[in-house]
Amino acid sequence: MALKKFKPTTAGQRFKVISAFDEITTDKPEKSLLLPKKSTGGRNNAGKMTMRYMGGGHKQQYRIIDFKRDKEGIPAIVKTVEYDPNRTARIALLYYKDGEKRYIIAPQGIQVGQEINSGKGVSPEIGNSLYLSEIPFGTIIHNIELRPGQGAKMARSAGSYAQLMSRDGKFAIIKLPSGETRMILQTCKATVGMVSNAEHSLERSGKAGRSRWLGRRPRNRGVVMNPVDHPMGGGEGRASGGIPRSRKGIPAKGYKTRSPKKASDKYIIEKRKK
Repeated sequence: MALKKFKPTTAGQRFKVISAFDEITTDKPEKSLLLPKKSTGGRNNAGKMTMRYMGGGHKQQYRIIDFKRDKEGIPAIVKTVEYDPNRTARIALLYYKDGEKRYIIAPQGIQVGQEINSGKGVSPEIGNSLYLSEIPFGTIIHNIELRPGQGAKMARSAGSYAQLMSRDGKFAIIKLPSGETRMILQTCKATVGMVSNAEHSLERSGKAGRSRWLGRRPRNRGVVMNPVDHPMGGGEGRASGGIPRSRKGIPAKGYKTRSPKKASDKYIIEKRKK
């Protein structure tokens, strides 16, 4: 894992900091695990724009990722570590002993040729998927299920991880990347290690064109709109816009929007950090 800086030969190169892609072993994905990905440009089935600032960008194909890790007791060998345009993390191609191929989110430090397992009685090593009831206290984990058999939902983006703090009855107590401490059923699975590509947060595109390659169009600030379009719009000259708020009028700074009677409240021990 390394970052690459460039000499300022052009204005776009001056502040560019991107991944060196050291860990990637191939640029050819496994064809049987690809799906077409239609570019919507932010339009719905009626052709109406429902999401602004989307469109264009390089054509992409979706990689089918195994978030369930339900091939228990069958060892797999890591064949490649690849780039995935659909997520910030890297992905790893596994060849199972029974001949099946699957992609998983690559943990930090995974090596080609490494053997990976999932299920009961598996050692808590990087890349192995275990039930929360069998993971030692203090272990760094990612790809955590919220409900048994549902597939991983939490700690999946580049460099993220959670930590198993303790157990209480049928629940495991997990400290999540947001700072929230939460109870999750011990029959849920998690993968040992942290997610790869931890330096992703330090990358700088260097130019507007790189955002366009990713399908992100220029975002228009609310303060430069008219009052009919945004609560912060309008005014004579350059107006500050007043209290920062969203297009629908919800304040932006510290306003609590979580429902006070949300069902998952009883599982949250400590709320997330600001």
